[in-house]
Amino acid sequence: MMRIKSGLILAIGILALVSFSNVDLRAQNTEELNVLVFSKTNGWRHPSIEKGQSTLKEWSKSQNWNVVLSEDSLVFSTDRLRDVDVVLFLNTTGDILGEQEQQALIEYMHQGGGFVGVHSAVDTEMNWPWFRQMAGARFKNHPKVQEARSAVSHGHPAVAQWGDSLTFTDEWYNYQEPVVAHANVVLTLDEKSYQGGNMGENHPLAWYHYFEGGRVFYTGLGHKKETYNDPGFKTHLTEAINWAGGRYDLQMNEGWTNLLDANLSQWDKYLGVPHSSVEGLGDAPTSDNVHEGTPLGLHNDPKNVFRIEEESGEPVLAITGEIYGGLTSKQEYGNYHFKTEFRWGEKKWEPRLNQKRDNGILYHCQGPNGVFWHVWMSSLEYQVQEGDMGDFIALADVYGDVPVDRMTNEKGKVYFVYNPNGELIPLKWGKDYESGQASKNKLYEKTNGEWNTLEIICVGTTSLHVVNGHVVNVVKNARYDLGGKTIPISSGKIQIQSEAAEAYYRRMQVQPIEDFPNKYKKQAKLK
Repeated sequence: MMRIKSGLILAIGILALVSFSNVDLRAQNTEELNVLVFSKTNGWRHPSIEKGQSTLKEWSKSQNWNVVLSEDSLVFSTDRLRDVDVVLFLNTTGDILGEQEQQALIEYMHQGGGFVGVHSAVDTEMNWPWFRQMAGARFKNHPKVQEARSAVSHGHPAVAQWGDSLTFTDEWYNYQEPVVAHANVVLTLDEKSYQGGNMGENHPLAWYHYFEGGRVFYTGLGHKKETYNDPGFKTHLTEAINWAGGRYDLQMNEGWTNLLDANLSQWDKYLGVPHSSVEGLGDAPTSDNVHEGTPLGLHNDPKNVFRIEEESGEPVLAITGEIYGGLTSKQEYGNYHFKTEFRWGEKKWEPRLNQKRDNGILYHCQGPNGVFWHVWMSSLEYQVQEGDMGDFIALADVYGDVPVDRMTNEKGKVYFVYNPNGELIPLKWGKDYESGQASKNKLYEKTNGEWNTLEIICVGTTSLHVVNGHVVNVVKNARYDLGGKTIPISSGKIQIQSEAAEAYYRRMQVQPIEDFPNKYKKQAKLK
C-alpha cells in the first residue's frame, strides 16, 4: 500500500509469517499519519464511542497522528480523502454512506488507502457487497458480554503483545457468513470457552488483508468502554492503524518458505471473462472477446482452473488454462528470491487454441484485480510462453527500465532484446513509450513436458528474470503511475496466470534477501 503525502513514499508490505516481538518496526517511519475516525451510526449506538474517540485523541500524542473525528458522511469525497492515511470506522452501524460517498471510499482504497474497522464496523453497510469484501464479514448476532479465550496467530504486530492465547471480556459477534477467504486471521475465538458462539471451530475475531490496493485491519474487540483502558488493546489498535497507514511493512521468515499446500491457503483465486466456448458455467456471462465483459471474480472458480495435485508426495499447482485467471498471493513481497519449477501440459483453449502455449508470473502487482483485460493486476510480468521464457512485459501502470538492444524486424517494427550492456530504455505500453516489452537475450527453456527452474529475484526497484540458472532479463527502476504521480515500487503481490494453456508449477518457494546472488549479479553486470 502507498499514499503520497508531503512527498513521502510509503513502502509496500511484504510477507507476514513471523513473530514481531524482537523487531522495532515503528522506527522505519515516524511521519505524521492523518487518521479519520468516523463513528456515524444509523442503528444501535455503542456507549463506548465517545470513550473510543477521546482515547484515540490521547494516543495520537505519542503516536504522531493527526486525528480528525467526524460523523459527517460528506467527509467521504475524493478531495477530502486525498490526504487521509487511515479511515477508522469506530463502532459505526447501519447505512451511513450515499452512492457518491461509497464511490469515494472505493477510489480511496484503490489509491492505497488504509482502513481499520472496530467491532460494529461489520454491522455497517450490510447490503453493500463491496464493503463486505473489504471489511471481511457481516454481523449476525451476539450473546451477552462475557469472558472468552482466543487463539493468537503471530502474523502481525497488532497481536505480538499477547502469547499463544488471549483471555478477554467483550461482546463476541457471530457473522452471517464465513469471513472472506482473502483475509489473514490473527485472532480466533474458542467457542468452548464461552456460550453463544455459532461459527464452529473457525470463528475469526481479528484479521487483516491487502485489498484492491489498500490495507485493511478489522478487530471484533472494542465494545466496552473499559476496553480502551487495556494496554494490550492499545497495542492492538495502534499497531493496526500504523500498519494500515504504511508506517511499516510485515517481514518475511528467514530461509525458504513453501508457497504451495493442499488448500492453496496462501493464495486467492481471481477468474476473468470466460470465452464463449467454455461449457458448464450455467448463467455466467461469456464473451468471444475475453478482454471485455464480466469477470467471474474473486474466489469464483467453477471449472477448478487452479487446483493442487499430488505428485510423488508433494503438491503441484495444476492450471487448466480454460479461463483466463490469476492466482494471487495473499501477502505482498519485497526484497525476495522467488523460485519454482514449471512445465507445460498438453491442452490449449480458445482464444489461443492456435497460438503458442502461454502463462506468466506477475510480480510487484498493484491495485485492484482486473485492471488489465478484466483479469490481472498492474504488474511486471515474467513471461512464461513457448519460446519466450523470461521475456519482460509491463502490464497497465507498473513498468520499468531494461538495458536493451534496439532491433528492427522484417516489417520495420522496432523491438527490444535484453543486453546487460545495452541502452537503458523505459518500457511501458502507452503513447509516450516505444514498447512495453523486452525479449530474453537467449532461449534456455527445456523441451515441452520437462521441468524448468524459474526465478525472480528482487532487491529494491531492480529485478532479475532467471531461466534454468541464466539471467535473461533485468528490470530497473520499477515504478507505478498512481493518482497522477509516478512512485518507485519495490514490492507487491505475486500472480500466477492462467492463459489458455495447461501448465504445472511445483516447489514454489520464497525467501528474503538483501542482495543479489553473486553468480547472477555477475551475469547481469550489476555493481
